[in-house]
Amino acid sequence: MKFGVVTFPGSNCDEDMVYVLETLMGQKVEKLWHKEADLKGVDFVVLPGGFSYGDYLRSGAIAKLSPIMGEVINHANKGGYVLGVCNGFQILTESGLLDGALLHNDNQKFICKNVYLKPASNDSAITKDLDLNRAYQIPIAHGEGRFYAGEDALKKIYDNNQVIFQYCSENGEIAPEFNPNGAVNNIAGIRNVGKNVFGMMPHPERAADQALNNEDGKLLFESLLKNC
Repeated sequence: MKFGVVTFPGSNCDEDMVYVLETLMGQKVEKLWHKEADLKGVDFVVLPGGFSYGDYLRSGAIAKLSPIMGEVINHANKGGYVLGVCNGFQILTESGLLDGALLHNDNQKFICKNVYLKPASNDSAITKDLDLNRAYQIPIAHGEGRFYAGEDALKKIYDNNQVIFQYCSENGEIAPEFNPNGAVNNIAGIRNVGKNVFGMMPHPERAADQALNNEDGKLLFESLLKNC
């Protein structure tokens, strides 16, 4: 599979994502610049973490206007795969490719730490090969990671089984005390109705290398590769 990793002004996890996909997962990777309107024939687009355009206005609000995003939206609307991590998730919600929004953390502070995630179902390529009874340790690093959706949007999300990850305890318990940012229903990631666009706040690329003593994130990439 050929991946494309987009770099915006302020992206800081693009090279991490390239390293994981290219070096650890053995995939072909194209580096895509935000001013270009060419996806270079990639099968799967990744919007990495960072602070695109300094997070002015709202996180992802300016990045969605970059020339590359018109092509990403067309790619997604045609069934092409897209993954947004952290700031990439914010860009996907701002672009309308995913429902809901990412608001300021409920403590109004930037949070950088390891958390635990539990897959909500095996209905998505990114979770299909994961254990629903296991908690996966994946780090977060964000100031605006509180997932929010209004009552109607949230009902749609659940009706279509779009939740892919929820924050939980080390033992897999989903409860408010294990919610790091106040996200509604502990939601850490969702997909679109078409099952080809995925967004998540935690960083699996920061938990995919044996040198980091944590390869839980690698399991997510393995699931994607096997099921996309």
